[in-house]
Amino acid sequence: MKILSVDTATEACSAALNIDGEIHSIFELAPRVHTKLILSMVQNLIEQAGIEIADLDALAFGRGPGSFTGVRIATGVVHGLAFAADLPVIPISTLAAIAQSTYTDHSHANVVAGLDARMGGIYWGCYQLAENGLMQLSGEEHVNSPGEIDLPEGEWSAAGTAWGVYGAVLEQKLQGRLLGRYPDYLPHAASMAQLAAYEYQQGNLLDAAKAQPVYLRNDVAKKAAGSK
Repeated sequence: MKILSVDTATEACSAALNIDGEIHSIFELAPRVHTKLILSMVQNLIEQAGIEIADLDALAFGRGPGSFTGVRIATGVVHGLAFAADLPVIPISTLAAIAQSTYTDHSHANVVAGLDARMGGIYWGCYQLAENGLMQLSGEEHVNSPGEIDLPEGEWSAAGTAWGVYGAVLEQKLQGRLLGRYPDYLPHAASMAQLAAYEYQQGNLLDAAKAQPVYLRNDVAKKAAGSK
């Protein structure tokens, strides 16, 4: 199984190649230059592995939430590669990637992953360890102001930029139930490649044309419009 993943949803830019469980990745903090970096990262990984894009089984990408422009870049890159090589696509949540990295690095099985959504809001979701060793979403992903989020009972670790920008407010929500805080965590294509391997095995694949970004703010607007 050969899966290439890319992510440009935040200030981080990364690509990873998962070949039968062995993952090689490139990661760089590079705000506003993702378009210049991501294709060279992909090319480097492919060349180092001695394969072609057409040899891949699937492509994965960080489908959001995140920067509108950043999410569109990864979506566009994967669309182009997938159409050219006739490959299926696997969208992966950026929040899930953060949660998976947190578990991999610190063995925390309950993670509240959050990203700064700007304009006083955060993207967030609660993830718990499944029997397969991967982090699984509990409930839904949301976009709220920090004071409006409703965290579940139990002890949780916290990861992502939301915990750096709004850490004091968010920690009050956990009221002593915080196991660890990792505000510098960003989505990483290596974690996406790990999550994508499972989705591939389950047959959760999309045609490139159906693989679309997730912004969450659009979902909120649609729900609000529907309630009127």
